[in-house]
Amino acid sequence: MVGLMGRVTGTVGPGLVGEVIVRVRGGAEHFLAHPADGASRIATGTVVMVMEHLPPRTVYVTAAYDS
Repeated sequence: MVGLMGRVTGTVGPGLVGEVIVRVRGGAEHFLAHPADGASRIATGTVVMVMEHLPPRTVYVTAAYDS
């Protein structure tokens, strides 16, 4: 999971449990998401990279590209 790219489907931010969709295991799956740095707010539609995975369905993400 670490290093895979995904897209935010529910805003990720401090105090929020966001959601991302990641292509994995031949399909696309939704994961609960938190900001990797604990402070960033990542808007819906942003491409993100998975920095940490806590099985079964939680990931910590960071924006993949600067905007």
